[in-house]
Amino acid sequence: MGPEALAQVLRPLAGIFDPKLYPDLLRGLDAPDDAAVWRLDDERALVLTVDFFPPVVDDPWWYGRIAAANALSDIYAMGATPFSALNLVAFPTSELPLSVLGTILQGGGDAVREAGAMMLGGHSIVDTGIKFGLAVTGTVVPGRQVTNAGAQAGDVLYLTKPLGTGCLTTGARKSQVDEAVMQGAMESMGRLNKAACEAMVAIGVNAATDVTGYGLIGHAAEMAEGSGVELVLEAGSLPLLAGAEAAMRAGLGSGGAGRTLKHLGPRLAVEGGVDEIFQRLAADSETSGGLLIAVPPAREAALRQALEERGVLAQRIGAARARSGELSIRLVR
Repeated sequence: MGPEALAQVLRPLAGIFDPKLYPDLLRGLDAPDDAAVWRLDDERALVLTVDFFPPVVDDPWWYGRIAAANALSDIYAMGATPFSALNLVAFPTSELPLSVLGTILQGGGDAVREAGAMMLGGHSIVDTGIKFGLAVTGTVVPGRQVTNAGAQAGDVLYLTKPLGTGCLTTGARKSQVDEAVMQGAMESMGRLNKAACEAMVAIGVNAATDVTGYGLIGHAAEMAEGSGVELVLEAGSLPLLAGAEAAMRAGLGSGGAGRTLKHLGPRLAVEGGVDEIFQRLAADSETSGGLLIAVPPAREAALRQALEERGVLAQRIGAARARSGELSIRLVR
């Protein structure tokens, strides 16, 4: 669901999520973040999230793997450790063999096992289409969670996966993306953000979020507004998956780009003649994207080294600066 529609649904329900009712709720819907954080005691807090969606690729194992990695990513974005997961399944039992569902669950289970978490069960329904994902619980020491609201003016922004999954998966559904290109996209989507999380927690960063359905600039705007800063993103520095630019130029965007650009409206400034294709790549929906990390300049080199030592992309894509009016994001050439 797009950000505008979701906000409309949640606005009348604000009282239900009043944080004053729950003194141990450290992160909730009053301050939108990647997951909720609930303090159990001085040493333990639960981090809770849920995510599921229809197939983004044809291969059932990769679909299960990608959906699970996407759900686990919210835990990693908070600097937490996955503890357990529950499957969420909708499946057309009269249209497809159950072996397909078994392969989807295997892919998801493999990702959960790699995360070091436990798969504890789940819930399934019969539906007209396939949907799969996870409800995930993680753990963190209270106060040590990383939020999307801690960026400071002067921070440097890093991205840990390339962009382009939205247009590539859309193109693949239309048989307009080469198989080798799609394989690279699947491997990127299926890669856990575990190592990126470990790197940022080891170094100490100010803020982080994962890049998923609202695209890079959609999630960057949430970080900017939650932190009270303005984020400047350099279009020429954005890392792209092989084939992504060509797919977007062929008109294969997911549709999420248009929704995000419309939602941001005057909060987004595009400067320096940024090509419209790069605007749409920055705004297009991503599936299981990387972490967007805000780090103080004094710790930038350490973060880069920690990411690279773990085999993670360490791409500097911009910086945070003092807020100017209602503007949240500047996309510059």
